[in-house]
Amino acid sequence: MDTTWIRGVIPPIVTPVDEAECVDEDKLRGVVEHVLAGGVHGILSLGSNGEFYGLDREQQERAVRTTVEQVNGRVPVYMGIGAITTKECVRLAQMGEAHRVQALTVLPPMFLTPNEEELYRHFRQIAEATALPVLLYNNPDRVGNNISANLLERLADIPNLVGIKDSSGDMTLTAEYIRRTRNKGFKVMAGRDVMILGSLVYGAVGCVASTANIVPALVVEIYDKYMKGDLQGALEAQFKLAPLRMAFNLASFPVVTKEAMNLIGVPVGASILPNTEASETNRNKLKAILKEMGALQ
Repeated sequence: MDTTWIRGVIPPIVTPVDEAECVDEDKLRGVVEHVLAGGVHGILSLGSNGEFYGLDREQQERAVRTTVEQVNGRVPVYMGIGAITTKECVRLAQMGEAHRVQALTVLPPMFLTPNEEELYRHFRQIAEATALPVLLYNNPDRVGNNISANLLERLADIPNLVGIKDSSGDMTLTAEYIRRTRNKGFKVMAGRDVMILGSLVYGAVGCVASTANIVPALVVEIYDKYMKGDLQGALEAQFKLAPLRMAFNLASFPVVTKEAMNLIGVPVGASILPNTEASETNRNKLKAILKEMGALQ
């Protein structure tokens, strides 16, 4: 399976919704065009910033279909899967395949605490249910389950299980993922925006970065400069990005992504309840950060 195209900067795009919390297709198309104009290498629909958990089956399908249509083959489209049961994950994988996404990303189950053998069988069954490349998504802070290096080493032998996004924030774990799978053609991607450059240095092939919704060109600059051997330039771009990512704690996750996009003139509407919005004080702090980095005039 050719996976050379799994690389670079992949924003987990936000899902604009209307007052009834249904997908706003026009605004979603605008988000796609905004990130493509920034030079991203792929787009992830229904990631955690895409508020997959707040969309029913019909709206999830609508978001994916609209994204694939708007991208129109310009970059690969990845679809996120975040469900508790194996059966539901398989259904979602097959839905993504029907809508012609190029790859899937799969979170471990939330709420439950499966052991490593159960997680192995879960991920294997999902991978075996689709012909698409499958990437795992390690985000223990959100789902409560961590994908260990031992488990990943086993999973990397499944033919179409080809990579992982690591949002653990644990660089030791990211490095172990890379060290243990580097001879298998396995793709590791940074999931923490402040650790993109560090992950690339270890051997990651790119990042899935929420800040690339807001300042895609800056995130792409980190990757492009590193790939060209301009380590100092990549480092400066990484440091320039850091305050924006650190500002994500100014409201409930993932409110700040939408707040920032609305501020810079990419309308995406409100977050899905129960999340609401940032306080006026914190919104002003966010404005100041966006102005300092040149994203807001």
